[in-house]
Amino acid sequence: MDTFFSGTRLSDMIRAIRASKTAAEERAVVRKECAAIRASINENDQDYRHRDLAKLMFIHMLGYPTHFGQMECLKLIASTEFPEKRIGYLGLMLLLDERQEVLMLVTNSLKQDLNHTNQYIVGLALCALGNICSAEMARDLAPEVERLLQFRDPNIRKKAALCAIRIIRKVPDLSDNFTNPAASLLKEKHHGVLITGVHLCAEICMVSSEALEYFRKKCTEGLVKTLRSIANSPYSPEYDVAGITDPFLHIRLLKLLRILGQGDAEASDRMNDILAQVASKTESNKNAGNAILYECVQTIMSIEENGGLRVLAINILGKFLSNRDNNIRYVALNMLMRALAVDSKAVQRHRATILECVKDSDASIQKRALELIYLLVNENNVKPLAKELIEYLELSEQDFKGDLTAKICSIVEKFAPEKIWYIDQMLKVLSEAGNYVKEDVWHALIVVITNAPDLHGYTVRALYRALHTSSEQETLVRVALWCIGEYADLLVNNTGMLEVEDPITVTESDAVDVVETAIKHHTTDVTTKGMALIALLKMSSRFPSCSERVKSIIGQNKGSIVLELQQRSMEFSSVIQKHQSIRSSLVERMPVLDEATFSGRRAGSLPTSVSTSGKSSLSIPNGVVKAAAPLVDLLDLSSDDAPAPTSSSANILQDLLGVDLTQPSAHPVSGNMQPSKAAADILLDLLSIGSPATAENGSLNGDLLSINESNAQVATIDTISSTSPSTPSSMMDLLDGFGPIPPKSEDKGPTYPSIVAYESSTLKIEFNFTKQPENSQDTNIVASFTNLTPNVYTGFLFQAAVPKYLQLHLDPASSNSLPANGNIKQTMRVTNSQHGKKPMVMRMRVGYKTDDKEVLEEGQINNFPREL
Repeated sequence: MDTFFSGTRLSDMIRAIRASKTAAEERAVVRKECAAIRASINENDQDYRHRDLAKLMFIHMLGYPTHFGQMECLKLIASTEFPEKRIGYLGLMLLLDERQEVLMLVTNSLKQDLNHTNQYIVGLALCALGNICSAEMARDLAPEVERLLQFRDPNIRKKAALCAIRIIRKVPDLSDNFTNPAASLLKEKHHGVLITGVHLCAEICMVSSEALEYFRKKCTEGLVKTLRSIANSPYSPEYDVAGITDPFLHIRLLKLLRILGQGDAEASDRMNDILAQVASKTESNKNAGNAILYECVQTIMSIEENGGLRVLAINILGKFLSNRDNNIRYVALNMLMRALAVDSKAVQRHRATILECVKDSDASIQKRALELIYLLVNENNVKPLAKELIEYLELSEQDFKGDLTAKICSIVEKFAPEKIWYIDQMLKVLSEAGNYVKEDVWHALIVVITNAPDLHGYTVRALYRALHTSSEQETLVRVALWCIGEYADLLVNNTGMLEVEDPITVTESDAVDVVETAIKHHTTDVTTKGMALIALLKMSSRFPSCSERVKSIIGQNKGSIVLELQQRSMEFSSVIQKHQSIRSSLVERMPVLDEATFSGRRAGSLPTSVSTSGKSSLSIPNGVVKAAAPLVDLLDLSSDDAPAPTSSSANILQDLLGVDLTQPSAHPVSGNMQPSKAAADILLDLLSIGSPATAENGSLNGDLLSINESNAQVATIDTISSTSPSTPSSMMDLLDGFGPIPPKSEDKGPTYPSIVAYESSTLKIEFNFTKQPENSQDTNIVASFTNLTPNVYTGFLFQAAVPKYLQLHLDPASSNSLPANGNIKQTMRVTNSQHGKKPMVMRMRVGYKTDDKEVLEEGQINNFPREL
């Protein structure tokens, strides 16, 4: 390979680099040339300085470091020769940016060149300033740029306008200096100067409200005339693009008109006619025309209301949807989503075209069209749209099925006109794409089914049929197992037949076969198998003749390697074998659950049947009851006037099966929030597992049916462990949360005693109370947080939630760091709008970091003094 020196031409170096066969050879060439350039710089070689800088720029574009040549740029800029200045400014724009401190040295050279007599040198300085201008340079050189906006040569005016845009972006305060010169540029005949002038005016309007008002009053009419002149101008070869005169200027003018018309009815009225002309006369068979039409639509949608213009704009977008270019269709869908908030009726006319876009092969268009269809759905069109989407669900690609399924489920939930239609559509979705249906969706379906007693038989028969055709859809199998477990007798007896369905012959053995098949299927997961076991337990009571067979099937899982299934199998076998007298009570049908719990339901869309419980509750399948989260209970989503639930039966089993899920969960850590194990001990006695224990309120003598009502205080069923949300909790785990409701504090008079709100092995929280005499509803609380460990807690954060009849205001804590064995304080104010009627309760959460580990502690506080 040849040895290079500083005198080699740039073309020779490029050929040598291209001839390199490996990266190592290329690096060797670059190193040799850089060494030669550094030597030339050190020798201050005047003849080859511009050639060296040209090589440096090429080396820079290859990705090699060239910082050693930055000062050469400044030397070339200071030269009096134009060729050297040109290379110097080019190197300045490529090798440096505004963050380089060395750039301050070039400010004086730029100022001299901006005042140079040679217009080409002035142009070079403007180009460089427009590319690398910093805030300091903008303040220093703004007067020169402002002066050049009135320069005699149009090319200089154009470059000065572009440079002014950069200056305004860097220093918005300088925008007022350019308002009048920019307005004068709008009268230019030269298209290059005019387009940069329009751009400059738009930038000024975006940073200065005063300038915006000035341009609205002084320039709107002129801009409308300019746009009309360009739109009606004859063929001009200099500016023609696909038969349209200067589409770039068209677009810039429309953007400025959009800024001027937004929020101003008078300015909008002045531009209505020209916008209508551009929208109706611009050809749409070329890309340039489509660009103008799209910008025109954006302007129409942004200015003040004109119904006719907006309909015209939306019709243009409808035509875009029929275009073969995917880019045009995509921007049309984006624009229609914005137009929907302005004129939904006009967008609805193009519903069929949008629906076809959902079936497009392009994934981006599919998703955007699906989002738009979702926004178009209402009570009047939900049936045909849902029908079309469900039919396409079968043909859609796997990557798209998840999004499509989620949207269909949401549409059906929000706008279902009747429950039977809702159930039918959800069963179709479960049959086609059940594996893509999320848990909360099929949980909501089960809640709707429980609230439709007239449809129980119809639903279980429909699910039984669906299982024979779509047994691979896991979610469908779960819903079917839940319904068969609850309503197997309706399935066998053809109870509740509707006119729209045909009778079906199902024996008790057939129903058990379906569940047995599901539990033995190789793809069935643990959750589904657990649900199948519960369904079998319930069917053992519904079908006494199949009790032994059910017992045998359940017993097959006693040796399961899955501990959950093994435990369930043993528990259920014990129920079937030893407690037949109470089995029917134990496996009664689930109570009707409140649909209002599920936020996906639109208010009033599905009339709710009368519920046995006046409070919200969540459900998961086959008797696995998941209590409403404590925060949901605490926020009291149901009516404030609902009476407090009480236990009305002396039979603990009736209390168990009719448990009110609205009581706050009684499982926090502190002493007055410890849950009792009385109910769990009762179940241990019931299943003959372990020995009966003594409850806090009295002795349990093992006689289940003779327990006093006063001893049968039942709290909420604890939620399923957050560590394994997909695995159904065992029967024992479910009932472990039973215990007495923590007693409220005794009234100790107006002194408002302090309370220990929360206490664990690591943290203690105390509350001190004060009240203002003039306002009995307000309570001031000073919370004291004590660190019980020798470690420092950083990032300490206390959060609290209260029911809606309470209002909570939290002040910042005294520190976000809790010292070892120390304490910090935080003040809060609680307003009780139901003072004297309802007590104060609070759900709290504390988060902090210790030893680089994040810790989260939660609890419920319900031992506030009653008088608060």
